[in-house]
Amino acid sequence: MKIDVIGDIHGCYLEFKQLTTKLGYSWDTGIPLHNDRLLAFVGDLTDRGPESLKVIDTVYRLVVQEKQAYYVPGNHCNKLYRFFLGNKVQATHGLETTVAEFEALDKKKQESVRSQFIELYEMAPLYERLDDGKLVIAHAGIREDYIGRNDKKVKTFVLYGDITGKSNPDGTPERRDWAKLYKGTSWIVYGHTPVKEPRWVNHTVNIDTGCVFGGSLTALKYPEMETVSVPSTMPLVSEKFREIG
Repeated sequence: MKIDVIGDIHGCYLEFKQLTTKLGYSWDTGIPLHNDRLLAFVGDLTDRGPESLKVIDTVYRLVVQEKQAYYVPGNHCNKLYRFFLGNKVQATHGLETTVAEFEALDKKKQESVRSQFIELYEMAPLYERLDDGKLVIAHAGIREDYIGRNDKKVKTFVLYGDITGKSNPDGTPERRDWAKLYKGTSWIVYGHTPVKEPRWVNHTVNIDTGCVFGGSLTALKYPEMETVSVPSTMPLVSEKFREIG
């Protein structure tokens, strides 16, 4: 099984296209396809970046229509899903960019985007176990003892990380460094927390290299366990990157 897992895209469609092209995918049909490899997405497809709706459309076609990719949702996906359901959510922390794109469309196109994303989200598992469980993809990671479970505790963990309930000085949730405690043999590939370089700890890899904050968009090639990146076209916001450890 050959898979390329892509970190948090956050509406950075141009970099997504560049990265998949660099990985050898062809866009001849309008979506990235490869002869013998599949894509996987760790969530947070949208928000903050300039072309969230194009990313939704591409991933929907890949995952739902063509069954040529895997997708697990992130916390931004969860919030957008609730927005599309008509729930009361605040259009902040990046959601406002996706909402602005959405509201610029005519009603027919809006309904198409909304139904696409709802279907994509509702089909998605909380986390994906691939290659007989040797590879696990989860947006914010997953503890070893949570693998195989799908309860509320696990949902909170995979969407938000190992949160303590407290806040950092900048208002972001305080999170424990679960990767340092991970002792499993399955590779856990995740994103959620922007880091300047892919972060390898035990059998875990954080591949959210902060494309939307001016870093890069990164993919992990499996089973080769090599990372491939393309630089971001967005301005650098260095305070968004976490120094962990």
